Amino acid sequence: MSLGNDSNFETITLKLVMPTIQDTSPCDEAVAFTCPLCNAPLIAEHPAECTKCDWVAEPARNAITHLGTFRDRVAVVLSVVPGLGHMYKGYKLTGGICTLGAVFAVLACAVAATFTAGFGMLLLPIYWAGTMLHVYSIEDRCIAPPPKMK
Repeated sequence: MSLGNDSNFETITLKLVMPTIQDTSPCDEAVAFTCPLCNAPLIAEHPAECTKCDWVAEPARNAITHLGTFRDRVAVVLSVVPGLGHMYKGYKLTGGICTLGAVFAVLACAVAATFTAGFGMLLLPIYWAGTMLHVYSIEDRCIAPPPKMK
């Protein structure tokens, strides 16, 4: 058997095909309009509920749906003193930690300001704004959640 003779070997060619958007479309009608529990077709007018097995789609648990209420704005105003807004919304431990953190933040900024000709004090509004943004985005523990729609 000689190595120069290629007649005994088959030539295999591989064709690499990259997947395209058309091959993996998430808008497949067979998947989008069927019930995930019983695979029954869903009505186009109400695609979030099944009439056969009473399945109802719930919003994602991590979806933020409570932003912009009056209590959120009051909590932001109270967060002029870091931690008061958290306590107002029912997060007493978090509010205490934010208040204690504000004391340490002022001390750290004062030390940084002595070595940076006062520019270290610009770090304090970053902590302050972060506390305000956090209290605006967390869920309120002091009010009852709205009733679920059926």
